[in-house]
Amino acid sequence: MAEVELRGVDKRFGETHAIRDMNLTVGSGEFVVLLGPTGAGKTTTLRLVAGLERADTGAILIDGTDVTALPPATRNVAFVFQQYSLYPHYSAYDNMAFPLRAPGMRLSKDEIDARVRHVAGLLHIEDKLRNRATQLSGGEMQRVAIGRALVRQPTIFLMDEPLSSLDAKLREDLRVELKRIQRDLGATILYVTHDQLEAMTLADRIGVLREGEVVQIDSPRAIYESPRNVYVARRLGSPRINLLDVGLLDVGSHAMAGAARVGVRPEDVLLRCDGGAAGTVLAIEHLGVETIVVLDVAGCRVHALLGTMAPFAVGDKTTIEVRARAAIFFDANGDRIATQPPGKENPEAAYGT
Repeated sequence: MAEVELRGVDKRFGETHAIRDMNLTVGSGEFVVLLGPTGAGKTTTLRLVAGLERADTGAILIDGTDVTALPPATRNVAFVFQQYSLYPHYSAYDNMAFPLRAPGMRLSKDEIDARVRHVAGLLHIEDKLRNRATQLSGGEMQRVAIGRALVRQPTIFLMDEPLSSLDAKLREDLRVELKRIQRDLGATILYVTHDQLEAMTLADRIGVLREGEVVQIDSPRAIYESPRNVYVARRLGSPRINLLDVGLLDVGSHAMAGAARVGVRPEDVLLRCDGGAAGTVLAIEHLGVETIVVLDVAGCRVHALLGTMAPFAVGDKTTIEVRARAAIFFDANGDRIATQPPGKENPEAAYGT
């Protein structure tokens, strides 16, 4: 597998500035996820790497070779799209074998058969190879689409929200399989999603995009615990981070000078604490292993994430505090104030590692 690097890449579509001076490196064997809302530039980034779009300025390197001006066929990348794009009259086997039968591949029938059956084994679809695409379930079709990319043995896999059209259970199953395969193969993957759960569970590093710019790129844990600004803080976490005026809740003696807002993750909100701020329960959402409690605190909504047996009912009065050293402080521009209390600045410290 190979390293992929974007150096100062810029791309416009008319007056739309899709990618702005992007610098991004995906290491060999690394799984990098680009996370952001619609229009953030995620898919355009993949298309630039694949050669389906041409950068206006900047350079794209694959394994140290400048491929900026090269056509897609010479880049040896595999693109997995959101839709399956299978040939409906072909079997699963023939769909997976199709790219290997191209004249440029020059593979024997036995080599093609070996690759297809090996990848089918990785994806647990060996018994579906004779089925036509129209006879497959949604999850099986997506496995075939991923398998069609895997058999090519490219230098990098580009994946554009490949699980978004599946139901929740299938997405969960395929996330596990995809991560396992990536580790087994040592594959280099650049993956695009707007789903924070996919990003957190799949990525070695997450790149958070906003309007064509990489706002922050780091490990999922570091991004979650030490977001660079309010925008990044809101991208990860369900329920979303509570963003409150300084002084609404007692954050101890660690309030930062110059802080305009304080961010508190729902799991760091403590209820029924002596001396805490007064709050009223507005809603309760039972999610099985967890319970979300929505509270009104001086006219502001605060979300708390509790265990299974949350002893509250709508209308209950309670008191609210913030877990020690858990608050994240932001200035008036929404940027995180760099000097955080001990245990929060270093993401590892909060876990005693």
